[in-house]
Amino acid sequence: MSKAKVIVLSVVEQGLTKAEAARRFEVSWQWVHTLVQRYEADGLDGLEPRSRRPRSNPNATSEHVRTRIVELREKLTVDGLDAGPVTIAWHLAAEGLDPPAPSTIRRVLHAEQLIVSEPRKRPRSSLRRFAAEQPNETWQSDFTHWPLADGTDTEILNWLDDHSRYLLACTAHPRVTGTLVVETFTTCINAYGPPASTLTDNGSVYTSRFTGGRNAFEYLLHALGIQQKNGHPNHPQTQGKIERFHQTLKNWLAHQPPAADLPALQAQLDAFRALYNTARPHRALDRATPHDTYHARPKARPAGTTIAGHYRLRFDHVGTNGKISLRRAGRMHHLGIGAAHRGTSVLVLIDETTATVIARHTGEILATCTIDPTRTYWRNNEREPGRWPGSPL
Repeated sequence: MSKAKVIVLSVVEQGLTKAEAARRFEVSWQWVHTLVQRYEADGLDGLEPRSRRPRSNPNATSEHVRTRIVELREKLTVDGLDAGPVTIAWHLAAEGLDPPAPSTIRRVLHAEQLIVSEPRKRPRSSLRRFAAEQPNETWQSDFTHWPLADGTDTEILNWLDDHSRYLLACTAHPRVTGTLVVETFTTCINAYGPPASTLTDNGSVYTSRFTGGRNAFEYLLHALGIQQKNGHPNHPQTQGKIERFHQTLKNWLAHQPPAADLPALQAQLDAFRALYNTARPHRALDRATPHDTYHARPKARPAGTTIAGHYRLRFDHVGTNGKISLRRAGRMHHLGIGAAHRGTSVLVLIDETTATVIARHTGEILATCTIDPTRTYWRNNEREPGRWPGSPL
């Protein structure tokens, strides 16, 4: 028999007063009084231990927030996005709600059976994270495969800022070539400025260091003073950020309708890029977005370039007349290159004062032309006026 029952029976059956029972059993008179009241109301069952939990808790998670937690978990999962407790808290705060602690969100998800137990992962404290200190300090690049609705294989080429995880470019192609690497890279430079360095694997579209010589991408980096870094063979961890990004991209694509063709796939990639950069919190950035992180610090610049720091790039071919045409400020200008270079694929770098023409496959500077808005024809300063290469002195 419990002590509470003995106390009550001593009062009810033995005739002890409440004060006498309190002294005998070394409890307070108020507690004896409470036990007697419970007995009179509910009998011996009223003497069973009761929960000490308060009737209300002002800090308890409201039903509206609990419902929204479940809705966000289901929506983010369907969209192929991260749906962990910290991400859900970020979305709640973005909606103007006061988010509970991640541990509370996790308990809500467990109660709704929305968390599947997984083997314990490697603790984050054991990881060694390397990240550039500034935007444009390092750009990572790689490409991955993705099938269309009919099973046709495509390749998706990505450029990612190492510091901010900002997705600079994400484009779909039947097959990634060295020319596409150079074209997408120069498009990124025109939009965001040149990086101080690049980090890629040793694919032939990025480097020819194992086959001798240089490819077009390497010549471009050399001309712009950009440091080229390549990971060790068979060690993709060096390019871990772009490799992990591919997992995020594919998870999102897997939750979209299969694209019927390349334009449809590119439309999906454009939508994903906007979502990834501006509307998706990144766990490696303390839940900030890549867009905000990319624009929060001054950008790094190439260290060893001999060409002006502010410029734009374009591709062209030398015409049969030994010239190329360039539109600037709404006016067409013609650059003299030389008949000896007819048909040559070139890269043109235009800064405030000079247009520099570089052969894409050799890195040779074919022409430097002084920009003169008042003139239609800009001659090649690399050769004497009126003299073609190879002509007698």
